[in-house]
Amino acid sequence: MPNVPGMTVTTRSVTYPADGLVMVSHLALPDGDGRRPAVLVGPEGPGLNAFQRRRADALAELGYVALAFDIHGGRWLADPEEMLARCLPLLGDPERMRDIGHAALDAVRAEERTDPDRIAAIGYGTGGAIGLELARAGVPLRAVATVNGLITGRPGEAAGIGCPVWAGVGSDDPIQPPEQREAFTAEMAQAGVDWRLVVYGGAQHAFHHPPTRPDGSIAEDGTYGQTVLPGVAYHARHAQRAWDDVVALLGECLPLDVAPTAA
Repeated sequence: MPNVPGMTVTTRSVTYPADGLVMVSHLALPDGDGRRPAVLVGPEGPGLNAFQRRRADALAELGYVALAFDIHGGRWLADPEEMLARCLPLLGDPERMRDIGHAALDAVRAEERTDPDRIAAIGYGTGGAIGLELARAGVPLRAVATVNGLITGRPGEAAGIGCPVWAGVGSDDPIQPPEQREAFTAEMAQAGVDWRLVVYGGAQHAFHHPPTRPDGSIAEDGTYGQTVLPGVAYHARHAQRAWDDVVALLGECLPLDVAPTAA
């Protein structure tokens, strides 16, 4: 049965090689000793920080094994120019994205608490695009959710997606404009994917992510402590709504009301 929110969560760092780097990911485990469904949590362009770690912890409180995975070898890229210099080539190279995703997938599968047949991927920006590439590659995920990561794949490869896809984007996002949303939904429809797109009115890019300091920590006073790209803004109400939508997708496609199996 699912865990009760607020129960003890065990966390640890998990390191492994990918993309020529040593990735430092964050693993969160629920109470108990049986196998549980697992969720990959992919970060946005600047990298893994406290926000995604908290998301993994929240999923573990619900009863999932959760791995918030690294994409920059343990670094948080606070400088937008440095972030774009790394992420734009990455987003243009599906094989590199898949390699990073497969390494994270292998890491969560190596955890004895993981049910290897029940894994989903959620992600933000670059991390969402990586989850989609895993699905396009035919990885048997149970669901994919991407917030601000509506990147179209190579022609015909969406046919490899065998699970529901949920996508969320802000209506005023200049980085994911209407034409990009239309290209993404056309790709999903042409491939016959079970897809959903939620457009959050008035929200901009990275609306889900609270303001941060230069070290990637959450700025509890709600003010940005680092330079952000134009069109990036936090929207607290829609951030919560998007999270609720993601959790609902997991409840539908990766239910927790299945008795845990022995590890």
